[in-house]
Parts: sequence; C-alpha cells; structure tokens
Amino acid sequence: MVDVRGRWALITGASRGIGRLAALFMAEHGCNLILQGRSLEHCEKVLKEVRAKGVEAYAVAAELSDLDAVASMLKEIDAKTPVVDIVLNNAGLQIAYRVDYYETPVSDYIESYKINTVAPAMICYHFLPKMIQNGFGRVVNTTSGIRLEPEQAGYSASKAALDKITIDLGSKLQGTDVMINLTDPGWCRTDLGGPNAPNAPESAIPGVVVGAFVDDKKSGRYFGAGNFYGMTLEEAVVKAESFANPY
Repeated sequence: MVDVRGRWALITGASRGIGRLAALFMAEHGCNLILQGRSLEHCEKVLKEVRAKGVEAYAVAAELSDLDAVASMLKEIDAKTPVVDIVLNNAGLQIAYRVDYYETPVSDYIESYKINTVAPAMICYHFLPKMIQNGFGRVVNTTSGIRLEPEQAGYSASKAALDKITIDLGSKLQGTDVMINLTDPGWCRTDLGGPNAPNAPESAIPGVVVGAFVDDKKSGRYFGAGNFYGMTLEEAVVKAESFANPY
C-alpha cells in the first residue's frame, strides 16, 4: 500500500461533499493538499480543517467550465508545487434531469463535457508526463454508474467519455508506478446527488480514494465505492488490487 505522507495531492471539487471528505481522509494519512474550488472562499473551511491535521495545504480557484481558467490553475500549481504525486479528479456537474429527453438541448452536452470530460482530461495530460518523469503517480478519475437514463444524457455521456480516456491512457501505463483508475462514489446525498439519494456521502470512503493507495502497477480499472463499504483502507487496497484490467 502506498504511503502518502509528505506527498502532494490535487483534489478538484474539494470544497464540499465527497471532495471535502476525500481531502480530510488524505490529510489524516499525512498527504499535503492542493484544494480546487470555484472560488478561494469556498475552500476556506476545508483548508482550515486539513491544516489542523498537520499537513501543508493551499487552495486554487478555477471554474472548470472555463478551460482557460483550468490552464491558468495548472500554471499556478506548477509555480507553487514542483511535484504533484496524486490527482483526484472529483469535481463534476449534473446539469439537468430531462423528463422530455427528446428535447435535450445541445448545451447539456457542451457544458457537461467541458466540466466532466475536458477539464479532467486537461489535468491528466498536464500531470501524467511529470509523474512518468518522476517515476511515481496516481490519478483517480470520478465516473458515474448511471446507465440507460436518457433523462441524464449530457451527464452520463460525459462520464462515459472520461471512462474511455482513463482506460486508454491506462493501457499505456501498465507495469509502471504511474497508475490511473476510475472511481464511482455511487448515488450519495450531496449537492450533486440531491437529498433523496440512498447513500450518505461518508459511504464513498474509502472507495473514492483507494486508487491513490493501490500499489500493483495496474491501470484502467473501475473502483465502485459500493465494493468497499465498511472496509478499512487496508482491506480496500487488498480488494482493489484483486480487480482485473478492463482489456
């Protein structure tokens, strides 16, 4: 299992919900943190919480639908943190639920793809070469288990595209200590999931972070949080490392 003490992790969507819980979990294990939110103010609370656990941390602001802002954020991180070891691409947008799905506007796809596909892809393409050069890296991209629901087509299609990017990149990293995998938190009671979701956000831990701790040089796998409910991190890592590659 990877020891993350003293390493640096970027977590997108870290100001609330599952991103905040992931940040707290990583901090408890001694990982230094870069916390992305739509504004610095949104990250103030979680920044104080993780620093109170004895790690270094700072926040960066970027609206992920603004791809120029994403590029600027990456430049800012490069200037402040020479080595980013771990990326948790947690941020996402569920744009709408279209009962009249044949009336789904094109904008549902455009906005969903910018935030759920293109922005995390930009982050992957930025940090993976640096991780390869450094000989270590972990990327965990957050996907969705939504299937057969045209009511949520923009969201589910954008996440399916992220799956494809992750699996294809992972095929080039097999056998190395740079690993990229997928996680699915499940339907949780967050701002994105809504109040009627069946699962508490806490149920997603350790499933949403286990990809940062696996150490078996395999990439492209799907770590659904439901597979790890109630497990310790150590137990989750053992189970995750038993998962086969998707190809």
